[in-house]
Amino acid sequence: MTIKPGDKLPNVEFTVTTAEGPQKMPADVIFGGRKVVLFGLPGAFTPTCNMNHLPGFLLACDDIRAHGVDTIACTAVNDIFVMKAWGKSTGSEGKILMLADGNGEFAKAVGLELDLAAAGMGLRSRRYAMIVENGVVKTLNIETEKGVNVSGAETIMQQLKA
Repeated sequence: MTIKPGDKLPNVEFTVTTAEGPQKMPADVIFGGRKVVLFGLPGAFTPTCNMNHLPGFLLACDDIRAHGVDTIACTAVNDIFVMKAWGKSTGSEGKILMLADGNGEFAKAVGLELDLAAAGMGLRSRRYAMIVENGVVKTLNIETEKGVNVSGAETIMQQLKA
């Protein structure tokens, strides 16, 4: 079942990059007591994700934070090394928290997994964006068509201003 506004995020562990290297971090630590914009996408370095989805959040980073957002986070079903390299190559380090969901546990737990096996990509995450307050989903924008139509930074900004 797909998560919806009003639901609490499951306490699934992500892998994040720290000064000490890769570390497991439970969702409760990332989202608890904070206002977080989380966007999920099929994969780091994939065309739409790399050229359209992430760049919008990177450009709007300061504006999003000015609306009381503590953290902007990105998750994909990629390992931490890919997520770290992607963050570095896009200039996202220190601006967007990269959350590796290497086995797709979070994507499955929130009902936003996507089977791209036919394209040789295996299990991935659907493209979406949400505003989370203290671990509870406030808004959720899930793409139903190809591209970044409802899950981009522009939509999140409109929702933050509302």
